[in-house]
Amino acid sequence: MEKRNLGNTGTKVGALGIGAMSFSDFYGPTNTQESHAILKMALDNGIDHIDTAKVYGMGLSEERIGQFLNTLNPKDRQFFKIATKGGIDRKNFDDKGTVVFDNSKEFLTEELNNSLRRLGVDCVELFYVHRREADRPIEEVTETLVEFIKIGKIKQFGFSEIAPTSLEKAASIHPVGAVQSEYSLSTRYPELGLVQRTKSLGTSLVAFSPIGRSLLTDKPHNSESVEKMEFLKANPRFIEPNLSNNIKATERFREYAADLGCKASGLAIAWLLKVDEHVLPIPGTRSVTHLKEMIDGCELNLTDSNMRDIENILPVGWAHGDRYSTGQWFGPEKYC
Repeated sequence: MEKRNLGNTGTKVGALGIGAMSFSDFYGPTNTQESHAILKMALDNGIDHIDTAKVYGMGLSEERIGQFLNTLNPKDRQFFKIATKGGIDRKNFDDKGTVVFDNSKEFLTEELNNSLRRLGVDCVELFYVHRREADRPIEEVTETLVEFIKIGKIKQFGFSEIAPTSLEKAASIHPVGAVQSEYSLSTRYPELGLVQRTKSLGTSLVAFSPIGRSLLTDKPHNSESVEKMEFLKANPRFIEPNLSNNIKATERFREYAADLGCKASGLAIAWLLKVDEHVLPIPGTRSVTHLKEMIDGCELNLTDSNMRDIENILPVGWAHGDRYSTGQWFGPEKYC
């Protein structure tokens, strides 16, 4: 597995990571055994970057990772570079009934301590602010995160779904290890400044949903499977007629992947890795078979000609429907 920088401290991780939202029931029922099988395959294939969060199953994802770590010998326990996130207070709601984002020092400290306990570790590689609290200056939040580094509970910090301008403000206080954003052939939004700003600041761009929540795979979700997933059945890209239009639009991509002798998901990963060396995709999956497809994608050496072909097949703006519904857009920062 190719190694790439995670942040700006010299930490190296495998080019492919694992998004552990799939270790909860977000995209369908799963269990501890399935999650541990994914982590075992990761261990065996040099995938050491594991990304989770408190809100993934309200601690369930972190607990399953912690349980797996407890089965390992000391050397293998040190293999994984764990990233987690805090800052979403699902116990409290504002006067409109909306979930509260809390980036106060007190709340983030509580979030981090609880995450460390569930994971069974004393320190994580990376701690993200999962959602920005709009009325709290990001410089103040950054100071809090710097303190976590100083006391040895985290090695780096990052922010999820922030604008390039917010990143620049945070980086004026301390180097930011990573920004996490949805980025794939179906979501090119980060190219409006975030790809460029992260690179110039030495910040990793951690790409979640790199296979378009299944649209960039050989077996995209159909209407029946979407109905079983609360998030997707409210997501514009998975509501008819958008879903059928998106499946049709990606047919040629699947054919092109087959022509190259790979799976569509592997080709989607290969495309992202070719974009720039500071981009780190973290697909989520409940299937070791699907994970193997994406591992194989890391071995593809796409040429400039391949990249042009792919972007002719799926040009910027091909997807039908926004990537989030109005409600799902609450929290992520828009820009440009």
